[in-house]
Amino acid sequence: MSAFPDRASVVIVGLGGIVGASVAHHLIERGWDNIVGIDKSGIPTDIGSTAHASDFCYTTAHDYLTTWTTQYSIDFFEKMGHYARIGGLEVARTGDDAWMEEIKRKVSSGKAFGTRVHLVSPAEIKEKFPLIDEDVVQGGLFDPDAGLVVPRSQTVAGKLVDAGEKSGKLKVFANTPAQSLVVEDGRIKGVVTHRGTIMADHVIVCAGLWGRLIANMVGEDLPVMPVDHPLTFFGPYNEFEGTGKEIGFPLLRDQGNSAYMRDTGDPKTTEGGQIEWGYYETTHPRMCHPRNLQEKEEARLSPSQRDLEMEQVIEPLERAMELTPILGELGYNEGHSFNGLLQVSAAGGPSCGESQKVRGLWYCVAIWVKDGPGYGKLIADWITDGRTEIDHSSIDYARFYPHQLTEDYIAGRCFESAQKIYFPAIHPREPYVNVRGVKRSPFYEREVELGGYFMELGGWERAHGYAANEHLLEKYADRVPVRENEWDSRHFWRVSNAEQLELSENCGIINLSHFHITDIEGPDHVALLEWLCAAKIGGDNMIGKGIYTHFLDDEGMVRADFTVLRMEDRCRLINGADAGPRDLHYMRRVAQDKGFDVTITDVNDKYITIGIWGPNARENLQKVVEDPEALSPENYPFAAIRPVTIAGKSVTAFRISYVGEQGWELHMAYEDGLAVWDALRSTGVIAVGVETYANSRRLEKSLRLQNADLLTQYNLYEADLARPKVKEADFRGKEKHLEYRAREHQPAMLCTLVMSENTDSKGVARYPVGTLPVMDPETGETLVDELGRLSYTTSIAYGPTIGKNIALAYLPWDYCQVGRKLNVSYFDEIYPVEVAGVGYQPLYDPENLKPRT
Repeated sequence: MSAFPDRASVVIVGLGGIVGASVAHHLIERGWDNIVGIDKSGIPTDIGSTAHASDFCYTTAHDYLTTWTTQYSIDFFEKMGHYARIGGLEVARTGDDAWMEEIKRKVSSGKAFGTRVHLVSPAEIKEKFPLIDEDVVQGGLFDPDAGLVVPRSQTVAGKLVDAGEKSGKLKVFANTPAQSLVVEDGRIKGVVTHRGTIMADHVIVCAGLWGRLIANMVGEDLPVMPVDHPLTFFGPYNEFEGTGKEIGFPLLRDQGNSAYMRDTGDPKTTEGGQIEWGYYETTHPRMCHPRNLQEKEEARLSPSQRDLEMEQVIEPLERAMELTPILGELGYNEGHSFNGLLQVSAAGGPSCGESQKVRGLWYCVAIWVKDGPGYGKLIADWITDGRTEIDHSSIDYARFYPHQLTEDYIAGRCFESAQKIYFPAIHPREPYVNVRGVKRSPFYEREVELGGYFMELGGWERAHGYAANEHLLEKYADRVPVRENEWDSRHFWRVSNAEQLELSENCGIINLSHFHITDIEGPDHVALLEWLCAAKIGGDNMIGKGIYTHFLDDEGMVRADFTVLRMEDRCRLINGADAGPRDLHYMRRVAQDKGFDVTITDVNDKYITIGIWGPNARENLQKVVEDPEALSPENYPFAAIRPVTIAGKSVTAFRISYVGEQGWELHMAYEDGLAVWDALRSTGVIAVGVETYANSRRLEKSLRLQNADLLTQYNLYEADLARPKVKEADFRGKEKHLEYRAREHQPAMLCTLVMSENTDSKGVARYPVGTLPVMDPETGETLVDELGRLSYTTSIAYGPTIGKNIALAYLPWDYCQVGRKLNVSYFDEIYPVEVAGVGYQPLYDPENLKPRT
């Protein structure tokens, strides 16, 4: 063993698992040296989740990032010679039509994200997996790229570590837990162990189940929690004796029963001669806070393995025997069976990225084996380049609000996530039911009185529609369809579309409390934003204006979008709820790195916003402001910000529209919000749910949404949001931005699509939600641009004004023609769509917004 070092460029805490080993490997690939890996167990781990993982890999997912990390990992394992691409089945039982629909949805998602998943019949299932009772299934899917890491991901981790050591760039120390972290002036400086202290510029926490305890050392927490996973074995099963195979049949998922199974191959292989059956508890999952994990010498099995009681699984096991009777015929191997702890997330995905409190401290936790190498690459690229080739906003640790990192929140949300690991199918609009009501607007009780249908974003309760407006359904009955299919109507309220139509005829107010608001002040506040923003911020002529703009990364790709309000003494940044915390941390760190003298303050809970829009917005607002004439078009140009007084309260009014109608955002102190709301309502205007703002009218207006339509995989020209002129001042990503500008055309463009026909094979009109692949009608293949990027819908909603389903999607340049006929797949049924706009081309643009004066 090497002498214990006192200095490293990077320390990886938790090297022994597949994630830590993969991070080390990819850092070395990116040219890093002097890496030290430590682990509280042996290396590879003998106590972490990697030591007992089932090592399944399926490419089925409903988001691109997860599919990408799994595909990358599968290829990585295979190149190492440690992957059995045996394929994987997912089945729906006879009578379980809901799960059969979910399987069809998975096939469509697979087409969107470049997998080879396809439907199979009961006969095909039986042929591939003879142990199944064919009469019990109605169909399923087959993933030909699914398979098993062989002989174990633990073996892969060991080989990666060994290779790193042989390269001379990695030093390894097993049985060396981190005791504390050294932090000075907000930066990581080192890791303290019983062997000594290693000073380092970067520390990466890959400690899996113990990750939260490492974060606690700097006063932080991670929104993840270990949960029991019952894993049982039956045998002996000697079907593959003498074959040398680690697995003989494809993997089998029975997710309608929240379970899976596989054979373990030749009796002479790692775990051979058995049938493995695993289950995820759906009602009362058994959580375990990391501080309650036992030490190695205390645990009967292992700190990450707990005793299994048969009562936990008896009911689902009986159902499993109906599907695969052999489980009832073989002996139950009680000694082999256990609860293996794995991690679930309070936010529906891993927590990765730099600490919010400590520069140079990074987290990479809640990663499954199937994604381990993929996340190793993401973290290595992120630390090296400050970006990744795949948009990572959905797993960025910087995205969390303080309330999302409290113990009660983490426990409640993780319990709910644990109930849904395998079952039921998660709807794209599925709300959490635990830990709600964290943030409420000052007029929340008014919205309750109106019968608000509430969803949540960033902790804020947002009404998507109001029962009080359901009388409008009579008025607009012929323009607001009834969604006959339950999936299409789930978490959607029909009144929302009627509210939109009423707003367009008259006027409405919308609760925008969820806006994240940041104040930037100090001598260099303009200089900071001028460097960060693609649009011009500087100059006295910009004071009193609102500027819609973007942050780009060093590759000139779109990192963020928001509005900057230029005030006399500060800039106020108005951001989306899901992006606000991430951009706040980013600005603070750029300011620190570049030495800007600024103060950046999160005022998210101090101010509140109400939108008022519609052809009569000016008339109604004039009824409640002290100086009505100040709102005239001559006195109040588009994008101007002005102080106004409503109900004796000071309000910053910003003339802007995100719904295609004239109007204003009204920003005020939180405590003044109720008086302003009541004053506006006294004019007779209706409250309109945020559904109109965030989805239906936004898409009719061809407006883009950050983290959906705006991604770091595409540039500002492809999104068609680049300004006609590039400002003179330097800004991040400018060099690449100019390079993209010089192209004859972009590789892809964000286009607006409309569904030409939305009737399914049962004669039911469909109103899609989620992500749909965009395909060539002649080949049936998902479109791919010259950079290898797949085409799929980034946003989709029904537009009641135009009476059609509308979607945004990036299309390869050769397909960017208005009128071009294409297809989309929804629940594995094909629907025709037509390109209605290339780039920013609104389908709805009321005359009173032409021109914007």
